[in-house]
Amino acid sequence: MNNKIIKYVITDLLRNRTILVYTLVLLALSLSIFMIEDNTDKGIASLLNIVLFVIPLVSIVFSTIYLYNSSEFIALLVSQPLKRQTIWLSLFIGLATAMSLAFLVGVGIPTLLFAPGISGITLVIDGLLLSLIFVSIAMWTSVRIRDKAKGIGLAIMLWLYFALIFDALLLFALFQFADYPIENLMIAVCMLNPIDISRILILLQIDLSAMMGYTGAIFRNFFGTHSGMIITFIIMLLWAAIPLYFSTRFFKQKDL
Repeated sequence: MNNKIIKYVITDLLRNRTILVYTLVLLALSLSIFMIEDNTDKGIASLLNIVLFVIPLVSIVFSTIYLYNSSEFIALLVSQPLKRQTIWLSLFIGLATAMSLAFLVGVGIPTLLFAPGISGITLVIDGLLLSLIFVSIAMWTSVRIRDKAKGIGLAIMLWLYFALIFDALLLFALFQFADYPIENLMIAVCMLNPIDISRILILLQIDLSAMMGYTGAIFRNFFGTHSGMIITFIIMLLWAAIPLYFSTRFFKQKDL
């Protein structure tokens, strides 16, 4: 990796007003939730929606916009004696580091202070993984589509799909095939959505089984073990690695 590129991107992002506002809003929400709730599990449950919806949305939309706005800077880097793979991976590390730091300061530190148990740690790890995943997806989105408006639109549509549409389709399928033994298939299908995986991992750690629904119940039965947790975390890492791999591969061949 080129440390100068990584350092520049991180420094540039940490001075960005959007990142600063994002961090402060997360911090204010997190502190407010934990101060209002007298039970840490309830606080984790309240933060769950922020981690599952806000973190992916900001990560994918902000990263996509940043990459489009940095097109001239990227073109300048490509003209230098640097490998394209090094440039692209350095940009990813810079973006992922900045988004992860914003999440850690805004949500991670308050969570570890007020809820230092396994549920709090799981929430923080899942939030960090979602930040990495949706930055990775943003890298793929921005490199595949030249037009900025279309690229941002695709990023928002992907977020809508993972956050809302996927669950709607899953529930529809469950109702349609309710008479068939499809539990094992549902486990595999749920692995196709990192937000669903994060939701289940967190809810498995707190006493809110009623909120988990059918999908969560399946995961409790089959993956409520240490080995199951490890498998799902590996799947999450693959969700971050695969879009990054394909975006890097395309960037190396792209005509700028």
